[in-house]
Amino acid sequence: MTSIDLNADLGEGFGRWRLTDDEGLLSVVTSANVACGFHAGDPATMRRVCELAAERGVTVGAQVSYRDLAGFGRRAMDVPPAELAAEVAYQIGALEVFARAAGTRVAYVKPHGALYNRVVRDEEQAAAVVDGVLLAGGALPVLGLPGSRVLERAAGAGLPVVPEAFADRAYTDRGTLVPRGQEGAVVAEPESVVARSVELARSGTVTALSGAVVEVRARSLCVHGDTPGAVDLARRVRERLEASGVRVEAFA
Repeated sequence: MTSIDLNADLGEGFGRWRLTDDEGLLSVVTSANVACGFHAGDPATMRRVCELAAERGVTVGAQVSYRDLAGFGRRAMDVPPAELAAEVAYQIGALEVFARAAGTRVAYVKPHGALYNRVVRDEEQAAAVVDGVLLAGGALPVLGLPGSRVLERAAGAGLPVVPEAFADRAYTDRGTLVPRGQEGAVVAEPESVVARSVELARSGTVTALSGAVVEVRARSLCVHGDTPGAVDLARRVRERLEASGVRVEAFA
């Protein structure tokens, strides 16, 4: 039976402000990409999400970012490699404290936003992210776009790699994500998102913005938690996947 992981970005709040329905999404997804305080999240939020994830049996991952709270980690930044490696390790370590206290652990690492897109092609920044993962200790899997520099670097360093796909994001003909600022970058129609999820899981392909069918082989499928109706959409995606003969389970 075909299997796929279902992940979502969680803990993306700060203080009294909350962006994601963490409790609702944790009843659906199998892996939680938890914000570690650099693009969103704070100690109390990180602790709460780790505790909820542990209760629900959901795998915890560190969603590491550029230091950009005001821009939600989506602004392009130039961070020296040594500094970026240290900041990645710092974020993983911070989340690990709360994960262990909750009776679980940080099981993988996923870059966020501008950093995620940067390490698709930027060799130096990709190497810095991998160095940060190694600095944090343990052979943590790295989640990223298929064919990206960061997955190549991670594999070269002996780290497990997990290729990821997005059902609610448009793709270019090269298999990369259409930039958010471009029209059509986000797939908003729920039924389209659900259908694309099944296509990605069963055939390893997705229809690009141009209409071309592009190969995207993924082990994990991301559903964004900051979209309207995210919990209901994630539930529909999971139900359709399982009805189509796809087993939904964590990769780590």
